[in-house]
Amino acid sequence: QVQLTESGGGLVQAGGSLRLSCAASGRTFSSYSMGWFRQRPGKERDFVAAISQRGGVTNYADFVKGRFTISRDNAKNTVYLQMNSLKPEDTAVYYCAADSDSVRLGVTIRAYDYWGQGTQVTVSS
Repeated sequence: QVQLTESGGGLVQAGGSLRLSCAASGRTFSSYSMGWFRQRPGKERDFVAAISQRGGVTNYADFVKGRFTISRDNAKNTVYLQMNSLKPEDTAVYYCAADSDSVRLGVTIRAYDYWGQGTQVTVSS
């Protein structure tokens, strides 16, 4: 089992940047592929980005390609989401998640076994 704790959210102006972090407990962090999702007000939770166990493969939702970068540091049991060129429509609660499947890079909520509590990102216009 793994526990996930997000941090780094906050209020930023449009065009600005934030880096989210997700710290994981446990010794088996490197065995999980990791993902970021977001839930905008009144909307469903959407896939944002995912990264493979060793970080060699990544996948992004179309709406963040070229602006967001997912990365991980297995020595620190942490996954990151660097968000640049933020837009007001990026305002959401951002969640990290862990997937114990060793093969796939999941893009659906059901693919992930563990979730953090979320961190609020607000982008002002």
